Amino acid sequence: MRRRCLLALLLLPALLAGRMAAAEGVLNVYNWTDYIDPAVVERFERQAGIRVRYDVYDSLETLEGKLSAGRSGYDIVVPTSEPTFARLVKAGALRALDRERIPNWRNLDPRLMERVAKVDPGNRHGAIYLWGTVGLGIRLDRVRALWPEAPLDSLDLLLKPENAARLAGCGLAVMDSPTDVIPSVLQWLGRDPASADAGDLKAAEGTLLALRPHLRAIPGSGALVDMLATGEICVALTYSGDVIQAAARAREAGKGVEIGYAAPSGGAHLWFDMLAVPADAPNPAAAMAFIDFLLRPESMAAITGTVRYPNAVPASRPLLAEAVRDDPTIYPPEAALARAFVPGTPSQAAERARTRLWSRFRASR
Repeated sequence: MRRRCLLALLLLPALLAGRMAAAEGVLNVYNWTDYIDPAVVERFERQAGIRVRYDVYDSLETLEGKLSAGRSGYDIVVPTSEPTFARLVKAGALRALDRERIPNWRNLDPRLMERVAKVDPGNRHGAIYLWGTVGLGIRLDRVRALWPEAPLDSLDLLLKPENAARLAGCGLAVMDSPTDVIPSVLQWLGRDPASADAGDLKAAEGTLLALRPHLRAIPGSGALVDMLATGEICVALTYSGDVIQAAARAREAGKGVEIGYAAPSGGAHLWFDMLAVPADAPNPAAAMAFIDFLLRPESMAAITGTVRYPNAVPASRPLLAEAVRDDPTIYPPEAALARAFVPGTPSQAAERARTRLWSRFRASR
């Protein structure tokens, strides 16, 4: 009995905090760095009368660690469909969305939602927020000057050791995300991107270790954008939208830094970031209202226009500036989407093996 009372006393502050947040009309959001139009958040606050507390992260590992610990205090999180969102769905860590409170659900592209339904049957736990590919951010002016015939549409540019050695002087980087990098390396090697085979993982590790001496940095997503935009690095393996953001910043700076994005011609890693609600969210009603607000075409157009990632609301496309709407690096052509792969969700054992692989890669020189 004493143990029950002690447990109740320990849990009481968290329970009270959650109830107070809901009563005060507070929505707690945990999203990627630089991944929304702040004006959209402000409009939601004004129209819904709900205050938004907004925290950010720059890796899936950070997000998953926070949610795995439980009682995160967040009402909205934005995990990538595979593997993080898939694992959270399977673990029962997410609340089923109340579609009656999300009438703008009808605006979602059913073809894209079908691609995430295999890890979330019936699309019960998430709505696509933004999506994109993993590929190369390239400082085109510098690379062309160094190597006019460089293979700009292939991971050969970075992953072949002789090519990395040739370009190392202008700065090479790989984003600090084994979840996103390892599948691309496996695909480049002709292996299954979701492979748990020890031989496949050893081959991927060998490729990364051969690259490691030539890397200037293994930064988080936010830092990598800055490094590309300033010209500190000339080739990086990262998210499509990060490269497009860096290119926009470089143009605004007007210092002659020309940044381009290339999805691997052999097939790029395709990902979807999902709007989801933790099972223990303090204010699920506000979360449903926020998701509904974001799925308005005008909201999604503003977000895509700001962060340069495509969204899953087709009715937003006519509202975008022509330079954004017709940019194939933002909205890839159908042929490129058909070649793209979704990497699957590795088993826990495979994930541990990948984490150890990544630690060795980071520590090596």
